[in-house]
Amino acid sequence: MFAVDGSCSLMPISRTDLADYNYFLAIARHRNFRRAGLDLGVSASALSHALKGLETRLGIRLLNRTNRSVTLTAAGEELQAAISAPFDQIEQAVDRLNRFRDTPTGRIRINVPSDAASLLIGPVLPAFVARYPDVELDVAVSNHLVDVTDGGFDAGIRYGGTVPEDMIAQRLSAEIRWIVVGSVEYLERYSAPAHPDDLAAHRCLRFRIGDDSVYRWEFERGDEEIAVAVPGSLTFDDSRAILEALIGGAGLMYAPEPLVAPLLASGAIRQVLDEWAASGPGFYAYYSSRRQLPTGLRLLIDLVRELKPLGL
Repeated sequence: MFAVDGSCSLMPISRTDLADYNYFLAIARHRNFRRAGLDLGVSASALSHALKGLETRLGIRLLNRTNRSVTLTAAGEELQAAISAPFDQIEQAVDRLNRFRDTPTGRIRINVPSDAASLLIGPVLPAFVARYPDVELDVAVSNHLVDVTDGGFDAGIRYGGTVPEDMIAQRLSAEIRWIVVGSVEYLERYSAPAHPDDLAAHRCLRFRIGDDSVYRWEFERGDEEIAVAVPGSLTFDDSRAILEALIGGAGLMYAPEPLVAPLLASGAIRQVLDEWAASGPGFYAYYSSRRQLPTGLRLLIDLVRELKPLGL
């Protein structure tokens, strides 16, 4: 380190310093103490105390903190740029040691929408836990579009059409067919629509997607393609909540076929507009191209592709 007068003085790096530099990098990445704490498994107050100690030892302010935001000072930006690569290399080296163990270890965090959680990840978890008991998997279920890098996640899972372009993507399922269904009670009370335009006279259970817009129901028949802004007094951001309203006869639902397949098989609901059903991209895992794929994440992706809960 350089002294104030320009002379060079050595400041030994302690074990505490290394831990605090790692804390600093997490805060710099998230710009939020709470999210950084979740990523590291420590409390926000512990991070704040550690950073104050680091700044005191360095004699330099690294962060500008207010009640609403956390930003880096010029010194903080320079420190982040200088130490990010070495810490990434250490993390990658430790992860590579998994090949010398009898069973892999580590912790991975993924962000998935509710449909992927129940249809794709849930079915493979028993096999994953049995094969890799020492890998800790933290699954955050959210239908909002999340920046997985800023959020401290190792990867995300989304429908193919919503994967960010700057990410590496791996396909996890076959294409998914989207259909319109209604309960027996609803269809006995109201005549089934014969054309997508007929939906204007129906009660529709609408879905709010990750960017907070209400999804337009998409249909195709031969060369015809239609997107309908359906009417409805009920709007949800979780398909599981829509299922309850659907079964109760509150309206028609536009759904991924695998989600409602058990209800169709039981006769509780019926499909309408069969010839207009559209197919769309299936689920994809996506992750940053700037970091090596953690062993646990690679194993999870490989297992989903092996077991194919939604085909592939």
